[in-house]
Amino acid sequence: MNSDGTQDARGTHANPVPRPAGPPDGRPAPDLPAAPPRPARAPGMPPLPDGSEFVAWLRAPRPDAAPGVWRFGHHPRPEEEPEQIPARQLLSGAVIAFLVGWLVWSLISNGYLGDWWILPLYLLTPDSWRDATKHGEVFNFVLWEGYDLLVVLLILFALGRLGRWGEVWRRFVRPRLKPSRQSEQTSPAPEDDPVQWNQLRAAGATEAADRLAAEARCGLMRDVDHARIARAWQGVRNGRHSLATFTGAVVKDGSAACLHPSGARDLPGRLARHDLVTGQVRLGTTADDARNPYAYRGTGLGLGPDLLGTSLLAVGPPGSGKTGGIVWPLAESLCLHALAGRAAVVVVGAAGAGLGPVDAYDVVVRIGHPDSVYDLDLYGGTTDPDEAAAVLAEALVGDLADPHPGGDSRRSTTVLAQLLGPFRAVHGRFPSVPELRQLLDGARGPLDALRKGLEDAGQASLLRELDARERQTGHPGDVGGVLADRVALLDRPAFAGFFDTSGQSRPFSLRALDHPVRVRIDLPARGHADASRILARLVLAQFSASVAVREDRSLFACLVLDDATGVITPEAVRGIQRLRSGNAGAVLTLRTLDDAPRALRSPLLGAIGCRMALSGLTPWDGQDFAEVWGKEWIEARDVTDRQIIAETPAGKAVHMLRRVITGNAPTARAVTVRQVERERWSASELAHGVPPGHAVLSLTSVKGEHAPPLLVDLRG
Repeated sequence: MNSDGTQDARGTHANPVPRPAGPPDGRPAPDLPAAPPRPARAPGMPPLPDGSEFVAWLRAPRPDAAPGVWRFGHHPRPEEEPEQIPARQLLSGAVIAFLVGWLVWSLISNGYLGDWWILPLYLLTPDSWRDATKHGEVFNFVLWEGYDLLVVLLILFALGRLGRWGEVWRRFVRPRLKPSRQSEQTSPAPEDDPVQWNQLRAAGATEAADRLAAEARCGLMRDVDHARIARAWQGVRNGRHSLATFTGAVVKDGSAACLHPSGARDLPGRLARHDLVTGQVRLGTTADDARNPYAYRGTGLGLGPDLLGTSLLAVGPPGSGKTGGIVWPLAESLCLHALAGRAAVVVVGAAGAGLGPVDAYDVVVRIGHPDSVYDLDLYGGTTDPDEAAAVLAEALVGDLADPHPGGDSRRSTTVLAQLLGPFRAVHGRFPSVPELRQLLDGARGPLDALRKGLEDAGQASLLRELDARERQTGHPGDVGGVLADRVALLDRPAFAGFFDTSGQSRPFSLRALDHPVRVRIDLPARGHADASRILARLVLAQFSASVAVREDRSLFACLVLDDATGVITPEAVRGIQRLRSGNAGAVLTLRTLDDAPRALRSPLLGAIGCRMALSGLTPWDGQDFAEVWGKEWIEARDVTDRQIIAETPAGKAVHMLRRVITGNAPTARAVTVRQVERERWSASELAHGVPPGHAVLSLTSVKGEHAPPLLVDLRG
């Protein structure tokens, strides 16, 4: 059984992840070493050899919070910022209150204020109590001194309230005493302890729960193991697998049960902090800035599939931290989710862009590199000529379509379908890149051979398609020549061994998104920029098409595209809008919004739920973000100083003395408070007010929850 509770499908276009030798799916996983070598430990990575910190990590509180808040160890804050007195004013007021209390008691005790304060004692006690001859000197001393103490306490209570001594204690004294007290972590009740695996015990799998609890305490379980087994148990509850098979695998292999098809239990190393219980990866810290809502200030920024399901767009100039601070941490998190059987991830970027080591992926397609093990399926694994033509047309000429939300490339799709259908009917496969180029160029030899094959097979309908294509060839407005020119960019010696359709290579198809696969596609950046953009559009189009036809949508699928220059097309925007309904998302980065057609910028920002503007943004890019983030009502204070005119001789003398001492004329301050509507972040603030290493980010979850634009420190 796989980690997602499903059986693997094999074939040419199935998941090409190499599986370890062992029994077929449905049987217990093969024996593995009890404690395999652990990867490099990043800050916050829970698994440790003794298991104590792993148990503490598993039991740590994770309260529900607003979208984007790092929930691990989070302490919720109030929605509105409490009014806080400045420290200098607070301390001076406390000291003055103490001195006033001391003065009052000194005057009372020395008789300067009379004896009225003793009157309550005379009214509330009998006369015999104050007679020392009846009760003795000790009783009389206790009575009078106790009354004095009561009066002192009343004075301290009253002046303590006026001097805000309680706030002084909370702000300045108590925080300094906390580090000296070592608070012991209390263990939760057995029925609430996640280490006990009570959901397994409730279903009768007590032996499996005992095995998992013992391995968690002795350090043989890590966070990926916990998430993977929880995912497999979810498959059991959904009926995709039997309880007996799951229990047998766990009892035999413990935390090594239900392994990922690659056999890996963790990544070779981690860069970011991850919490697989909530599915979040920490990208930074929300700045303690007045422009951020008070509930977010100082909290960690955590993203997970619940937010990536609405897709993310990050815009920033080179060097602003897009790849190292956003793309790779998110890709690393999705790779961990894939090892846990929760997600499938496809990472696309230029070769050497810093998208993680090769060992972190199951499939690495290095287009244009002669040592690449895997090839890329040009037609996305489909056998339908019309579907293949639509995807290929989007990749080849999608950027040439009308840059309007209603624009499309239907003419190019029709031209390709008129050739792909007949060719597949004759040869049982789609044409390779050189063959497709010849057909689009209208070469007589390949077209005549194709016609003869159709006539021999009796394919009259496909003959009509081929006749229509031949009639259009060379006519004004024919897009065949444009398609041939674009295909020629892929028909280069550097790509001679790629895009094979004869079955002699190992093509990777995005139809494998039904499996928890980790894929990295390296695009040729040097000397083949146009070809790289075509391939990036091809992967995005195939991803959108494959997500829509997945059978099991419980697996989150995500496409991470580093540098989406030339990829934003009308069909791409429509495809991104449809990802959310298929439990999928996309992460795109751009150097500037100028890399997208002007007419598509607003639809693109509207189709994506999570928008990020990094430092160094241009003002015209900031204007687009400012428009999509809208305005809000704020409280504006206008302060005016009005000079006071004295009317009496005494007042004039006082004003003259004040002017001599302060150097300023006496004034009266007037404060006007009004509600005004202003932009959340203006274009100027986004261009010039975002510090280096920071970004402004707005979030939307798949449930429709929103987070306003937040200033985030990506280095925190």
